[in-house]
Amino acid sequence: MKTLAYLDCPSGIAGDMCLAALIDAGVPPSYLHTQLATLGLNHEFTLTVTPTHRQGLRALHAKVALTSPLGEHRHGDHSHHVAAAEHDQGFGAAIAASTTTRNLPAIEHLITQAALPDRAQRWSLAVFRCLAEAEAAVHGIAVDQVHFHEVGATDAIVDIVGTCLGLDYLGIEQLFCSPLPTGRGRVRAAHGWLPVPAPAVLKLLEQRQVPIYSNGLDGELVTPTGAAIVTALAESFGDPPAMTLRCTGLGAGGKELPVANVLRLWIGEAASPATPVAAVVQPAPAGGPYDSDTITLLETQVDDLVPQAVGYLYDRLLAAGALDLFTQPVAMKKSRPGLLITVLCRPEDEPHCTDILFAETSTLGIRRQTQQRWVLSRHTETLETPYGPVALKLAYHPRTQAVLNVHPEYEDCAALARHHNVPWQTVHQTALSLWYQQTD
Repeated sequence: MKTLAYLDCPSGIAGDMCLAALIDAGVPPSYLHTQLATLGLNHEFTLTVTPTHRQGLRALHAKVALTSPLGEHRHGDHSHHVAAAEHDQGFGAAIAASTTTRNLPAIEHLITQAALPDRAQRWSLAVFRCLAEAEAAVHGIAVDQVHFHEVGATDAIVDIVGTCLGLDYLGIEQLFCSPLPTGRGRVRAAHGWLPVPAPAVLKLLEQRQVPIYSNGLDGELVTPTGAAIVTALAESFGDPPAMTLRCTGLGAGGKELPVANVLRLWIGEAASPATPVAAVVQPAPAGGPYDSDTITLLETQVDDLVPQAVGYLYDRLLAAGALDLFTQPVAMKKSRPGLLITVLCRPEDEPHCTDILFAETSTLGIRRQTQQRWVLSRHTETLETPYGPVALKLAYHPRTQAVLNVHPEYEDCAALARHHNVPWQTVHQTALSLWYQQTD
């Protein structure tokens, strides 16, 4: 059964609340410390988790103490410290003046060079890109020029990467979120006082069409970091999905409110194919025995792309997390031959893949669809062959556990074929033959 998680946000959401709720739900702090250490930022922060109470409810509070401050952001206390110059000085001046902030490329480099689990890395990159794109849209600058606290400060990095590590550790396969409260009032930022919700938060909620409401509470209830996490990773917003509840975790916000300032994380097993209540994704097909997941299909056609550009486009999209992509010859207007480009990706990777399509092709528009697909359970095992070890991808029927597909890893076979100066087919067929012999 699929492991589902639901974020119940009666008093809003922030990155530190997500992190604390995951630890309360069972993620060991020692695991987070070990994984976060691979970012190479240990000299900049300490992470502490302490029990606390909010309106009589027990919860955990996570705090990132900065030993080399790059800024600070506490949920619910109107604090947005940013180490960039004021916007009316011009962003060229802001970037030149700022030596303590990081831009998106620097963040992406930190994450990709760290020894993080694959899903945690992909999710972290997706969250930061969503946040940077929202900040860029609000301030009218390029994404790579964003030097805001929410993108570059150490505490935001720890909150976001730590949250993605926690979701991966708990085996979360689908994340859902409640509607979000708006809060009211104003918040202090580097550019002066800003209305609540903060402009970047409002842009994130707008881009994902998140349902919002007012609960009558003053102050900033949804931080940019919290908004980026859910808009990048949640499949839908609304009521909880049908599931058998396994455990819960409570993460406390930093301020006492008239209601319990806690984020509640519900974790359970899908009782039936999860049906999103918002229209941001299509429901999973019913009635079949296989697992399903959600993918995004991006499609465009061009008539002026040189062959070399197609190969480069493939490399960039696959590196960005595309699950598959292919091209087909088509006849376009004015009888011009062209290419139809189709990209399949996870919803959280859609913004990055879209950026690449616009940057590397001449297209002026990209069609998008959210689709459900049936998928087989799979795992990888290593097989020793006379030529060396070859990884095998095995796919199983979810009910009978019968092996339906066996695929030797192409790169392993190619490397061994080159090393032994034998045909690739020889290594590939030898691996398949040995596996079938062992299972007879």
